[in-house]
Amino acid sequence: METRRDAFQAIADPTRRAIILLLAVSSMTPNAIAEHFNSSRQAISKHIQILTECEILKQEQQGREIHYHLNASKMKDIEKWLEQFRQLLATRFDQLDEVLKQLKLDKK
Repeated sequence: METRRDAFQAIADPTRRAIILLLAVSSMTPNAIAEHFNSSRQAISKHIQILTECEILKQEQQGREIHYHLNASKMKDIEKWLEQFRQLLATRFDQLDEVLKQLKLDKK
């Protein structure tokens, strides 16, 4: 039975978030990605594997090299999920503003 990794677990790691930021600019080979980190190439490969398994990254064969790039549609799915909370928090802050305004009026 195949277990697919969760995208939110993947982006929870700071190194993986840094890899995502790098690949948001342009596609790169694993070696080019690893050059940006003080970790071993093996550790970076594991991070890339996790990001690929949860479909945040896609790989593309270009000649003898594999290039990784960001899967924009997967990032949009994450963004949509987070947007629900942004809207909820905005509503709560608006409600808090109203409560604070009322408290100020009541003190006068």
